[in-house]
Amino acid sequence: MIAALPMYARPETAGATARLWTAIRDALGEGPERLTEAGDLRALWEAPDLLLAQTCGLPYRARLADRVALVGTPDFGLPGCAPGWYRSVYVTRADGPDDLDALPAPRLAVNEALSQSGWAAPAAHFAATGRSFGAVTITGAHAASAAAVAEGAADLAALDAQTWRLIARHDPVAQGLKVIGATPPSPGLPLITARGDDAARIARAVAAGIAALSPDDRAALDLRGLVAIPSAVYLAQPAAPPLPAA
Repeated sequence: MIAALPMYARPETAGATARLWTAIRDALGEGPERLTEAGDLRALWEAPDLLLAQTCGLPYRARLADRVALVGTPDFGLPGCAPGWYRSVYVTRADGPDDLDALPAPRLAVNEALSQSGWAAPAAHFAATGRSFGAVTITGAHAASAAAVAEGAADLAALDAQTWRLIARHDPVAQGLKVIGATPPSPGLPLITARGDDAARIARAVAAGIAALSPDDRAALDLRGLVAIPSAVYLAQPAAPPLPAA
């Protein structure tokens, strides 16, 4: 069996994440002793022996919904969002404009094309307001997008609000950045298991594991609990447009 929680992994929270998994495993009564270090995420998410992993809303609806079972969605208590929902925050350089409208066609740093927070949400938001991006650069990670903006290689990045919360808490790059807006909320990053596994039983174990965390570990991970967001809600989100040609 495989279990992995890669989406918000940071060295500063590795201990709390390991203890979370131990608590979930104890509640389940089975599972690997340690979390798998994620490499190829698509292979991880589609592994036939997957017990538990976290994915992003866009890969879930674009590729995984009919291949995996939905367990639930962690709630990080993000401002302006319903439990289990999240949004992207727009960051620019600390010495840049305070208003998103002051960047008429910003150069956008994107972690990857199959990212709800980094690409799909800002693309839908800009299209709804009749705006467009200038050049789009793929960086490979939200942290790299933040660095690209701080270094002047891009004007704007749309970062998962929980990722930004962790960057602001732990990463010196945040000192060179500021938030100038946010996208509308969408369903947060869901937990999945292999199709055929008892997702409801796993969800109960995840909820019990979160509840068993110490206050310090819960605060380090910003976890409030587990929410049941139906698959249909994920599938109803707007499709992501293709990235502009380089």
